[in-house]
Amino acid sequence: MTVRTLEKSDWRPFFDHLSKMLDGCPAEIEATSLALGDQVQASWLPLLGLVYDPKDDVVEVALDGLDHLIRSPRDIYVEEGNGLLASVEIIDADGTRQIVKLKEPLMLPPPQS
Repeated sequence: MTVRTLEKSDWRPFFDHLSKMLDGCPAEIEATSLALGDQVQASWLPLLGLVYDPKDDVVEVALDGLDHLIRSPRDIYVEEGNGLLASVEIIDADGTRQIVKLKEPLMLPPPQS
């Protein structure tokens, strides 16, 4: 698996495309920072979708029974390899890392030209 940075212009289309493929994939959200330490925000709930709203500058991680909002995202990284997505890491303006881990890596479609 390798980690790559998503350009801000790709956030919305990447999440829109990813959300169509999720189909309730179990996910965990872990938040980590110097002030918080490591905290699990959600543990293996069905993931319904990820959305970036550029107007409000917020990433929404929708899980079954939980709506997790990440305001003012600064950077987004994806861990992927061999056509699979394992996790998405979102760093907010305060430097808090919020990592959405997929229990089973999600098969990504071939790149679009």
